[in-house]
Amino acid sequence: MGIILGYIATLGVYFCIYNIFAFGLNIQFGYTGILDFTVITFMAMGGYMAGVAALGPEQPGSGIYYVLGLSLPWPVALVMGAAAAGALGYVVGLIALRRLRSDYLAIVTLAAGSIVLGIVGNANGLFDGFEGLVGVPQPMNGVLNLTPNAYTVFFLGLCAVIMAICWLVANRIYRSPLGRTMRAIREDLDVAEAYGKHTFRVRMTAMVTGCIFVGIGGVLTIWFITALAPAGWGTSETFVVWAALIVGGRGNNLGAVVGSFLVAVLFNEATRVLPAIPAFPSLISEIRNMCIGGLVILTLWFRPQGVVGERKARFFEVPLRTASHEQVPVPAVVASGR
Repeated sequence: MGIILGYIATLGVYFCIYNIFAFGLNIQFGYTGILDFTVITFMAMGGYMAGVAALGPEQPGSGIYYVLGLSLPWPVALVMGAAAAGALGYVVGLIALRRLRSDYLAIVTLAAGSIVLGIVGNANGLFDGFEGLVGVPQPMNGVLNLTPNAYTVFFLGLCAVIMAICWLVANRIYRSPLGRTMRAIREDLDVAEAYGKHTFRVRMTAMVTGCIFVGIGGVLTIWFITALAPAGWGTSETFVVWAALIVGGRGNNLGAVVGSFLVAVLFNEATRVLPAIPAFPSLISEIRNMCIGGLVILTLWFRPQGVVGERKARFFEVPLRTASHEQVPVPAVVASGR
């Protein structure tokens, strides 16, 4: 019974983490139309910074090399990880957002992720190169003295609380004037500029905010598995986050939740029961990606807005009083959202 409970709690943890990833990407792409093709790089930056903030000083002769080693408490490490991901997003945004749009922007973000991967992997003194960080302390684990399965349940509760906060913040942004400006930029950047909106500033805000969300998910990831290496944040992981948002529905945080469940939990776990093929031991993982890709294609073909599509603004007429006190119907816009 304990094993089953631990397994379900583990699925719940990954569900919460992918929700946070999808919320961040939704702010960037769903709200503002920013094609961030290196989402998982910001996850890695948040996780690495939280790891070196929580780890103790580097031990000579251990063979593990990293910067900082501050032994900070986990709330401070969480803030540092989120801030590091946001700072990296700001740097990438300065390069990519000022002059580039659409496909060119996507290429720059993809190139930036490759550059960061190369730097982290080859500079052994940063985060132990391609070997990665190991032994990252988990929040409250030494204080609670729980069994592994019981601690997984506790960690699920922590992830659920953080996910709920991210959900509230993301929805608050969506309903705010800032969120309406983001969606106006997504629909037509030139028109938004013609109406006097500072589009670069708004897009940069969306970029940094989304990276902070993804960085928080990265902190939870390294806490849960206590390790992180460049092999764990490749292009395929970014593809899974994008697939979750596209399948669930962009511009809608409920759609991000539905997509995270369908892609990151249901499809990933359902393909694990496929029988292994001795002659092709790595084929099952490739079939998993093929299944997710097929799900994305079917969604785009039959329901391009996603399972839970964004609720668009509605137009209706309201009376306008003129100088002669006559009521003239004029169109008004009410932005409705989830």
